[in-house]
Amino acid sequence: MIFDEFSIKTLIRPVVDFPKPGVIFRDITPLFQSPRALRMVADSFIHRYVEADFSHIGAMDARGFLIGSIIAYELNKPLVLFRKQGKLPADVISESYQTEYGEAKLEVHADSLCEGDKVLIFDDLIATGGTLLAAAQLVRRLGASVVEAAAIIDLPELGGSEKLQDSGIPTFALTRFALNDQ
Repeated sequence: MIFDEFSIKTLIRPVVDFPKPGVIFRDITPLFQSPRALRMVADSFIHRYVEADFSHIGAMDARGFLIGSIIAYELNKPLVLFRKQGKLPADVISESYQTEYGEAKLEVHADSLCEGDKVLIFDDLIATGGTLLAAAQLVRRLGASVVEAAAIIDLPELGGSEKLQDSGIPTFALTRFALNDQ
């Protein structure tokens, strides 16, 4: 591994009872405020994917944009944005999904991908897997395939990674947190 997982974990701030009581939100803002830590995170993903067989990077609104855009730039791949409902200006396709907080819709431009494209999808974390599963469904509806779902953080107790793997999507995360880790 290119980085020290412990040092990365110390820069992910736990915010208790956000956005609702009983939730520990994993805030990656401090990680992005450290040039060294951000470089370690980016280099780790670049090292993993530099020779991988994929054509596009998909990034989830909004924190997935942060790391997805860096990796797309570094690996010279087109970036596909998966946005919350109503944020994209052209023709879109949409997919409803469940989050840990309720129901939402994810959209992508209808001309973002073509038959045979291979997409690596990024988000900041894998929780219930709803966002990434919705993105994977949109990718498939456009005739493309998902190579892997990647994130900085996995919250395995919420079952998202398992759901993704059960639907045929390999997952990768740089670090994991148990639900009650402070």
